Amino acid sequence: MNPETLKPVAIVVPTRIDHVQGTVICAKDNGLQIRIRSGGHDYEGLSYRSNVTFIILDMSNFRSIDIDVKTETAWVQSGATLGELYYHIANKTNMHGFPSGVCPTVGIGGHFSGGGYGNLMRKYGLSADNILDIIAVDALGNVHDRASMGEDLFWAIRGGGAASFAVVVSYKIKLVRVPNKVTVFRKWFTLEQGATDLVHKWQQVAPNINEEFFVKVKLEPSFINGNQTVTATFIGFFLGRREKLLPIISKSFPELNLTQQDCHEMRWVETTLFWAGFPIGTPIETLLNRTIWTPLFFKNKSDYVKNVIPKESLNKIWKMTMAMMNRNDINKTRFDLECSPYGGKMNVIPESNTPFPHRKGNLFLIQYAFSWIDEGNNVSFNNIKKLRKLYDGMAPYVSKDPRECFLNYRDLDIGSNRSNETSFDDAKIYGRKYFKDNYTRLTKVKASVDPNNFFKYEQSIPPIK
Repeated sequence: MNPETLKPVAIVVPTRIDHVQGTVICAKDNGLQIRIRSGGHDYEGLSYRSNVTFIILDMSNFRSIDIDVKTETAWVQSGATLGELYYHIANKTNMHGFPSGVCPTVGIGGHFSGGGYGNLMRKYGLSADNILDIIAVDALGNVHDRASMGEDLFWAIRGGGAASFAVVVSYKIKLVRVPNKVTVFRKWFTLEQGATDLVHKWQQVAPNINEEFFVKVKLEPSFINGNQTVTATFIGFFLGRREKLLPIISKSFPELNLTQQDCHEMRWVETTLFWAGFPIGTPIETLLNRTIWTPLFFKNKSDYVKNVIPKESLNKIWKMTMAMMNRNDINKTRFDLECSPYGGKMNVIPESNTPFPHRKGNLFLIQYAFSWIDEGNNVSFNNIKKLRKLYDGMAPYVSKDPRECFLNYRDLDIGSNRSNETSFDDAKIYGRKYFKDNYTRLTKVKASVDPNNFFKYEQSIPPIK
């Protein structure tokens, strides 16, 4: 955003569902676009900015969370955060959790509707796979639940991006079972310590190992003793105690040299803080803080890898990764490739089960995360240019036709429409990357529930013509 960015005509912060209905009807009658904001974490800022006259519908007052341990379900309003959900689950039970992301300040509304994943993904699938019912307001201002909206719309807003179809007010979710103690670890290696061999092996092990185990690897350029290298940090989560985990690792990934001292046992809710980067022992009340992070400038992108990347190709990737930073950037920028393994439950759920299609056949998801603190358009332009160059260089190693992307990691580089128009052909470019063959069904649902295309933005789903 900059001083020339168009400001909203109004920011509506509803407290009741009829306020949401009235906002939709008023905006439609006056030719205004709506930008729906739950947590405000859209990577391209599309939940709070537009190039045409618009209003912001801020759902932050809709934060009620009702946990029912007996039925193993919960109703969660769309303005709540992941951290608030995790805290309220833990307040009622130590034997349940929910498969969602690792950033506690992310809003429920956008996270769930884009798919939503975390370290329970290989055991239980996505957030969207565990949604049982939805309350939403449609383009006519009518309130629906699953029964009245129909299965097509219910399908579309569980992974297809709800902002193209309706305003989600709340979700009914299925809680998942977790042990009273789980195990986590974090262990890092440099190139000089054998990171290349470890990452090569990780690609073969992580998507195929026991589904109760999830280990991602974070790859980042670093300077150690004045020399530039790449650091590979392995961050693991296991649904069980360390004595059960260690034999599994010893058999499948002995090169990791995981020891009992590396492993930390804790409650599931405490692991959500560990994965968010907080020190062990941080009070779980921290999850209720909706503004934890220091604001930064950033640009992120995503890719899917379907074949093991050979060691010689990894060496090329390390060179590209180290080119993202120089010695003068150490305290000003941060870049990493966060690689999250698939497999397990993700291989079982069909691509068409929800709009989220990235299932069987994917080894892992890459998030390219680049952030910086210096202000100025020139700084941003140069940093984004560097990231795009690396992204282009990764093309030989990732999915093709289409080059798949993850909707929750919004990226306008892959295609967009103008704010006041939605071309079916233009939308197909980014639509197939996010949704593959599910894109066509999404456009049919759109034509059925919002034929006049009231809910639209730069990467929305258009109605099929």
